[in-house]
Amino acid sequence: MRTDSSPGTLPAREHLPAGDAGTPVLDVVIPVYNEEKDLQPCVRRLHAHLTRTFPYAFRITIADNASTDTTALVAARLEAEIPEVVNFRLEQKGRGRALRTVWSASEAPILAYMDVDLSTDLNALLPLVAPLISGHSDLAIGSRLTRSSRVVRGPKREFISRAYNLILRGSLQARFSDAQCGFKAIRRDVAQVLLPLVEDTGWFFDTEMLVLAERAGLRIHEVPVDWVDDPDSTVHIVKTATDDLRGVWRVGRALATGSLPLDRLTRPFGDDPRDRDLTNVPKGLARQLVGFCVVGGLSTLFYLLLYGVFRQFSGSQVANALALLVSAVANTAANRRLTFGVRGRGGAVRHQAQGLVVFGIGLALTSGSLAALNAASDNPAHSTELAVLIAANLAATVLRFLLFRAWVFPDREETAAAHRTTAPHVPLPQRPVPYQRPYQPHPTTQVRAGEAADGSWRDATVRLQPVRPHDTDPGDPR
Repeated sequence: MRTDSSPGTLPAREHLPAGDAGTPVLDVVIPVYNEEKDLQPCVRRLHAHLTRTFPYAFRITIADNASTDTTALVAARLEAEIPEVVNFRLEQKGRGRALRTVWSASEAPILAYMDVDLSTDLNALLPLVAPLISGHSDLAIGSRLTRSSRVVRGPKREFISRAYNLILRGSLQARFSDAQCGFKAIRRDVAQVLLPLVEDTGWFFDTEMLVLAERAGLRIHEVPVDWVDDPDSTVHIVKTATDDLRGVWRVGRALATGSLPLDRLTRPFGDDPRDRDLTNVPKGLARQLVGFCVVGGLSTLFYLLLYGVFRQFSGSQVANALALLVSAVANTAANRRLTFGVRGRGGAVRHQAQGLVVFGIGLALTSGSLAALNAASDNPAHSTELAVLIAANLAATVLRFLLFRAWVFPDREETAAAHRTTAPHVPLPQRPVPYQRPYQPHPTTQVRAGEAADGSWRDATVRLQPVRPHDTDPGDPR
């Protein structure tokens, strides 16, 4: 898993300027390998649909990754005949490699891709990219597994798709519904920061990108799609599934060890209510309380179990001290990761040391309660000891949360802001782009968001023209 450069935190999301003449707003990439039969009808149908329904400049990029048939000739002919089509040739296979290379080189603010079989209905393309154009979302995916999706495919592929997404939810805590639908889009500024962290170059590329984006707090928009299975698909299901499971293990291990600098991807949203300075509303308090209560409940059960074990061969005070010590170490580690979101090993020793101080306070509270109980009764029942310990432990838990929040794990937003003020900016490494012929964009005028070419200011929201409800794709047999 890559742990190398990331070009710093993302800038605030902005609405795309409405008037960058000559620069395509959308770059749709079609990765292909030995698709001489399907490439031409796919590109012509997509071009006709975009010409008729998409209200902005666009480009279609054919990413030919090491085809050995006549795909390269078909792509070159399409590039010569259609001005909006660009042909891109890579000498190595891998859908992920093709997408990373083309997306990294494109100057379009919105980057998308779709499979060459066009299984997804093209009427979902504009809803897919509209939230990215408006600045609402960072990534967008088509989903075949939402309730309003209309999907036609065999039971085998249906089972594999749903089982794979269940694995992602259970192992990587993914919340998006469909990882492998070949219909996705991303903002270019997000891609520049996210792609250097994605290691896979094959079919797992999509999943890895989405998991990292979601863990970093980026906003993923899902669009229900109409999808018809291609019976002539050349995808090797068994090999793809095996590679995907290996990727799940690799990403899960990297996330568990904290080796990915995902904090650099956290975007300071343009109007995120979490960024506002609100009085009497502590940031993240509700989420932290829920996490702390869950960890505290499990720690209490763990503590009582340990106390019962240690009590078999020691007195109540010794058993209490040992059980509280072991459970306190586990409690600090769990709260550090789950409640307060601290990843990686940095500061772990200091946090455990501070947690031991909090443990000492809890030990004094519970030991004092036991001492008071023994003073009041010469031989208290074991059930009475447990009841007193539970009450004392609850009081110690409340105090532990307050100390954790204010002292051990203070608000990391302010610390991160101070770090961003002093940290040097890491430039994005540039990759060489092996285009067959360089793409020559029309002359453009650099305009800031919200500023017209003549220097006057106006609303920078891209205005989407309504698509006529009866406007359907004549090339769609459905």
